[in-house]
Amino acid sequence: MTYSIIARCPDTGAFGGAIGTSALAVGNRCLRVLHGKGAFLSQHRTDARLGDRGIAALAEGATAAEAMAGVVAGEPGIEWRQLAALDAQGRTAVHHGNRMYSIYTDTAGDGCIAIGNILANDRVTGAMVAAFEAAAGERLEERLLRALEGGRDAGGEILEPLHSAALRVTSPHGIDRCDLRVDSADEAVAALRGLLAAYGDQEEILRRVALEPDGVPVARSLFEASIARIAELGLEDRFPTARNRGAWALRD
Repeated sequence: MTYSIIARCPDTGAFGGAIGTSALAVGNRCLRVLHGKGAFLSQHRTDARLGDRGIAALAEGATAAEAMAGVVAGEPGIEWRQLAALDAQGRTAVHHGNRMYSIYTDTAGDGCIAIGNILANDRVTGAMVAAFEAAAGERLEERLLRALEGGRDAGGEILEPLHSAALRVTSPHGIDRCDLRVDSADEAVAALRGLLAAYGDQEEILRRVALEPDGVPVARSLFEASIARIAELGLEDRFPTARNRGAWALRD
């Protein structure tokens, strides 16, 4: 009862994925991505460890087919699982366990692959890839979210609406461009769209905070409110730098 897509940007090396389900908190279980290396999906009676094994293999330079074969080999519960891999060259691999039931499909596109299970019809993953490809030229996170919306609009899973969804895109230095999750909502895809809009252009400031913390100015109003609170609590001795305003770069 999940549908998802993983994709790559050949220009930047970014990998990303979008996923939704009628269960709760899908974002921490099913999607694994690594910048410049690949992406891996593990769903349907999910074992998150399979995704960990798959992305580890891709990190070592395995092809999608090699990573998939390694995950599948010797795994006792593998016939319950639905898996997909996408490697650094855009090659894909899938596994549909023979104990899966209802409608399940996969569709590969240009640098992407969509999979789904317990679907309302057999057109969902095709619609996802079509929506992804139709959004060529947009940022990867936008293309992925449009794919998720395309799957929903094509019928989605049997238990629609979705209650959780996630969207993740990598960037260099191990800092994701975005990692957004809706763990519980009445309509998770719509909530994820709203979350992406709210996230906006925060990517650059979050990157600067991580990589160049000395160069990020503090909001003057926040700085002054913090100093006032420190003084109110009588904690000046614990925060001596707060009294030295000249040591801080402030912005209005």
